[in-house]
Amino acid sequence: MDLLPLLSSLERIDLADGQLHYQPCFYQTHQSDSYFLALQQLAWQQLSIRLYGREVRQPRQQVWFGDQAYTYSGLTLAPQPWPPLLERLKADVERASGQRFNTVLGNLYRDGRDHMGWHSDDEASLGLNPTIASLSFGDSRRFLLKHKLTGQKFGLDLPHGALLIMGGATQHYWLHQVAKTQKPCLPRINLTFRLVLPLNKSN
Repeated sequence: MDLLPLLSSLERIDLADGQLHYQPCFYQTHQSDSYFLALQQLAWQQLSIRLYGREVRQPRQQVWFGDQAYTYSGLTLAPQPWPPLLERLKADVERASGQRFNTVLGNLYRDGRDHMGWHSDDEASLGLNPTIASLSFGDSRRFLLKHKLTGQKFGLDLPHGALLIMGGATQHYWLHQVAKTQKPCLPRINLTFRLVLPLNKSN
């Protein structure tokens, strides 16, 4: 079995008020190819969220697996049992990050028109200073971050088999997005692993 890098061996990117760890080739190409083909068989859905008071269909497809429900933008994702492949990938990113995760959000970008707008993963259910581990498979897309106070921007490409870990205070101070592009793009799958905490009903 190929040994995967530990967090200390990933490239560390220090941002003002944030922290990233990055490995563009976390998986070898043959592994990434196999995982990408298998992940395409998941039950992808194009769901709606509430944006500025109205329901809009998200410009991408999603799946949600794990042990907890997750709510954002008026959308609640019910937990689905872990498929064996996603359990295996979760174990890999847990070993690399030294963190425990209990859910994964999958996003399928079918072409360059599919995108995700500026946002932070700062829901109360993620706790203080959440660690978000992101795996990318398929075509490379540009990942952008923007500081909420200064407007500073930072970007990096997320190629086939890449791992990106956002930690520290990143979600408090930075927005991130995968922008729409007119460049020809093949499908891309992104998996974001997170630890979702149970909230009291009063929250």
